[in-house]
Amino acid sequence: MNIKLPTKLLMMISCILCGSVFCSLSVLAQRQDSTISNVRAKKIYKTPQIKAVVPTYKPKSAFGYIPYNEVLASTKSNPGIKADKILSVLKVYPNPVSDQINLILKLDRESNLSVKIMDLLGNEVVTLANERVSAGEQTKSYTIPNRLNSGIYFLKVVSGAETVVKRISVL
Repeated sequence: MNIKLPTKLLMMISCILCGSVFCSLSVLAQRQDSTISNVRAKKIYKTPQIKAVVPTYKPKSAFGYIPYNEVLASTKSNPGIKADKILSVLKVYPNPVSDQINLILKLDRESNLSVKIMDLLGNEVVTLANERVSAGEQTKSYTIPNRLNSGIYFLKVVSGAETVVKRISVL
């Protein structure tokens, strides 16, 4: 009886193995997922380009539209029309400055003039002048206060709506 049991067991194992190999029975192995094996990823070697022709905008009528080049040409040819430039700072001297600073500036018309010293962060340190100045070329002198530490500052000159900023060094 002891000999029949191992032979029966051996026969059963061999039948299972032969059946799975020849009859394609998947008894010992898992079935393969058919949805993943049939789909292949498409490789893209270059990015797609969108090709479009976009025309530039040009108005069909000149009603209410004046090109900027024509405005510039008319102000140059007609001296009666002036640009709104009021302030021209011609020179700031001496630079580096120790105790007194001089400004040569030109104003096209009479206006309020404000001269301030700003630090590197844009904070106002000292207001040197806030006065009404007549038109023409002016030379102004201002004393630098002793409380100003040595370093780099900005001189902000404001006249009307125009602002001119110059860099100065204080000793």
